[in-house]
Amino acid sequence: MLIAETFTSLQGEGTLVGMPSFFIRTSGCNLRCSWCDTPYTSWRPEGDRRSVADLIAEACASGVRHVVVTGGEPLLQREIGVLTRALASEGFHITVETAGTVAPDFVCDLLSVSPKTANSDPKGRWHDRHRRLRADVGPLRMLIQRFGEFQLKFVVRESGDVHDIRQFMEKLPPVESNRVLLMAEGRTPEEAARTAPTAVALCLEHGFRYTPRLHLDLFGGRRGV
Repeated sequence: MLIAETFTSLQGEGTLVGMPSFFIRTSGCNLRCSWCDTPYTSWRPEGDRRSVADLIAEACASGVRHVVVTGGEPLLQREIGVLTRALASEGFHITVETAGTVAPDFVCDLLSVSPKTANSDPKGRWHDRHRRLRADVGPLRMLIQRFGEFQLKFVVRESGDVHDIRQFMEKLPPVESNRVLLMAEGRTPEEAARTAPTAVALCLEHGFRYTPRLHLDLFGGRRGV
């Protein structure tokens, strides 16, 4: 598998925020979000080829029981099913973080989907492809029907983003509002702090759930945290 980095830290977002976890960050993505906070897995993918056996051994040595498989887009990795089943056989709780644009065969305990809205659209040659991929909800419908435990995390930049979120949700089977989490856009703590009040206000108005970005607050916008 092409791996950008592995590390042990606290889960920074979502319903398991604060949970000590071992992170496996794959490299490579089929989207090009304008505000991507891990360009080294998307716009300029980098990393090393590592075996599933090597990753499992490192996860076991981490001393924690939660594993987060993230990216980039981890569901693009051909070995995603082998990796997640091997983690499950070792008794780990597995979160898989994805944009929900592809739906291969894999297992997890928590499916964490970050659907992309218009605020992610890049300029230039990637615009049309990115927009087409992020607007196709077919793979996401398959994923949320397959997994009983899931969350949808939307990045908020401005109040108007709620219209895109609402339109997106209308394309899916009914989803309970407590599964829909809003988080502030920003690559740094300062940037996220500027958009956080908007995300909070939308949660209060529309009944969504707010998620902090704890890793930014604790460690800033750097790698390996």
